Amino acid sequence: MTAATLTMEQRSEGVWAAAWRRYRKDRVGMVCMVIVAAFLVLIAASAVGLVAKDWQAEVGVPNAPPTFLGPRAEVPAVATADAPGPAASAPNVDISDIDPLAPKYAEWAERAKGYETTETVKAQTLPLGADRMGRDVLQKAIKGTQISVFVGVLAAVVATLIGTLLGAVSGFFGGRVGDFLEWVYNVFTSIPDILLIFAFAAVFGRGIGTVVMILGLVGWTGLYRQVRAEFMKHRQREYVRAAEAIGASVSSRMFRHILPNVSHVILVRMSLLVVGFIKSEVILSYLGLGVPVSQVSWGTMLAEAQAELILGYWWQLAAATLFMAVFVTAFSLMADAWRDALDPKLRGLE
Repeated sequence: MTAATLTMEQRSEGVWAAAWRRYRKDRVGMVCMVIVAAFLVLIAASAVGLVAKDWQAEVGVPNAPPTFLGPRAEVPAVATADAPGPAASAPNVDISDIDPLAPKYAEWAERAKGYETTETVKAQTLPLGADRMGRDVLQKAIKGTQISVFVGVLAAVVATLIGTLLGAVSGFFGGRVGDFLEWVYNVFTSIPDILLIFAFAAVFGRGIGTVVMILGLVGWTGLYRQVRAEFMKHRQREYVRAAEAIGASVSSRMFRHILPNVSHVILVRMSLLVVGFIKSEVILSYLGLGVPVSQVSWGTMLAEAQAELILGYWWQLAAATLFMAVFVTAFSLMADAWRDALDPKLRGLE
């Protein structure tokens, strides 16, 4: 009786519950999920202004080094015989002959002493250094994480919606509808992605919305092929034919019966698109086709760091690379773990 009860409980376990149970056994996947969750919390805090709200403030001296390096040593200016000052080079020249306002300088200086002035003291070092304008690199990296991840996730959602809808229609109906959508797919795949990106960017200009639209319109083709193949396979299954026999509509069979059974494929593919689109946004912003200069992302930070690196200021490059590498690696490993947990072929090996 107990064995029968356990068997019934195992059979009643849902697909997602079983996948979560398998996922929890993957230690690397769990650690990566914690890292991704920490990034998401950081992004939410940045979006509501709890952190990195003053990323544009010039809080440090230009190119201030990271704290662990200490402040830069100031080199005092030393007058030499080979480079005498203006007075030494022209001792008999009356300065009033050169600048008619020179006699007024002393009077203006005395008047200025009567006014109180407040001079902002800028930091000589910052946790991860400062850029050429004195902005905190750490705050820029946090704000850049918000923009880059937001663009990657939203573009992946757009590509997933397009690919899923077109793939479902093509795979379920077939015939002329499927042939037409296959033609559209072949047109998009026959043109190199970089040319499509340049064409869309030239027409619609720069901006976050433009980047999302470009990546979404370019990246749906791979998901389309997978969803199309899954719908072609499932439309002949017994449960779909049974739903048709009891009078279920076409939309009901497509989106209430077939779609839940292929959702794991869509979810895993979408997670891979997020990683790819984050890297694509970085490349577009680096080339000047992505996020505008009034905002910051990992790509704009890398573009700025190019000029700074020549002068030996490497900390902005290191910060953007570190944040991007940690998030992309953790997200990729988490997606791999979910793919293994959702793979139907692995269910029979438990």
